[in-house]
Amino acid sequence: VVGLNLVVPSAAVKFFGAGTAACIADLITFPLDTAKVRLQIQGESQKVEGASTMKYRGVFGTITTMWRTEGPRSLYSGLVAGLQRQMSFASIRIGLYDSMKQFYTRGTESAGIVTRLMAGCTTGAMAVALAQPTDVVKVRFQAQVRLADGGRRYNSTLNAYKMIARDEGVRGLWKGCMPNITRNAIVNCAELVTYDLIKELILKYGLMTDNLPCHFTAAFGAGFCTTVVASPVDVVKTRFMNSADGQYRSAINCALTMVRNEGPTAFYKGFMPSFLRLGSWNIVMFVTYEQIKRGMTKTQQYWESPL
Repeated sequence: VVGLNLVVPSAAVKFFGAGTAACIADLITFPLDTAKVRLQIQGESQKVEGASTMKYRGVFGTITTMWRTEGPRSLYSGLVAGLQRQMSFASIRIGLYDSMKQFYTRGTESAGIVTRLMAGCTTGAMAVALAQPTDVVKVRFQAQVRLADGGRRYNSTLNAYKMIARDEGVRGLWKGCMPNITRNAIVNCAELVTYDLIKELILKYGLMTDNLPCHFTAAFGAGFCTTVVASPVDVVKTRFMNSADGQYRSAINCALTMVRNEGPTAFYKGFMPSFLRLGSWNIVMFVTYEQIKRGMTKTQQYWESPL
C-alpha cells in the first residue's frame, strides 16, 4: 500500500495547505471567474438598459472585451476579497474535510459515500456561515463596470465592506447566504467526494500511483462533475448577491424570475467559463494541495527527527 511510510498530515497542515493551495489556484484562474460573473449577470443588465446587443460573447470574448474596454486590471477586480475568501473558505471546507469524515465515522478508517457526503456538506456550510461577506464583496467587485465618469461603485475592498454594511446593514454582507450555503454544500460534496472516489478507484485498480498524473485526473473529473451539479445554483447565487435591494424577494424568487424571463437554459449561462474555471481551479488546487501536504509533512518529520 502506498503511503505506509508517509506520516498522515496533521489537521493544521491540511488547514493551512488547503488555504494556500486555493489562493494559488485563484491567482491563476481569477480572470475566468470574473468572465463567468459578467456572463451570468448579462441577461439581467440587458433588461435594465434595454440594450439588444450581446456585449460579451463567450469566455475569451468576454476577457478580450474587458481587456480592451476596461484595461487588464479589470480582470483581477475583487482579487483581494477573492484571496481573503479562499483563505477562510478553503481552509475550512477542504482542510477540515478529513477531520469531519473521521468525526462521522467515529475514527474508523472506512468511510462510506453517505459519510463523505455528510462531511462535505458540513464543512461547506460551515465555511459559508463564517466567510460569506468576503464572497459578497468579491462578486460585487467583479460585476462592477467602470462608470462613464471613470468612477466605480467601490474604491477598495475595505471601502466595499463599509459601504455594504452602511447602505444595506450588516445583513447585506450576508446577502445570499442561504443560496450560497446550498451551493457550497453541493459544490463541496461534488468536488471533494468525487475527487476522493476517483482517486481511490485509480489507486485500487492500480491504474496509476499516488502521484501527479493521478491527482490531475481525479481533479479534472471532480471539476466536471461539480460544474454540472453546481451551475444552476451558481447563476442564482451570483445574480441574487449582485442584485439591488428589493429586486428579488428571495433566492427562489430570483430563480423563478429567471425561468419566466429567460427560460430554463439561463441556469447554464456561462457553463463553459464555469467549467474552465472550476476544472482548472480544481486541477491547480488539488495538485498543489497534495504537494503542499507532502512538503509540509516531510518538513514536520525532519524537524521532529532530523537524524
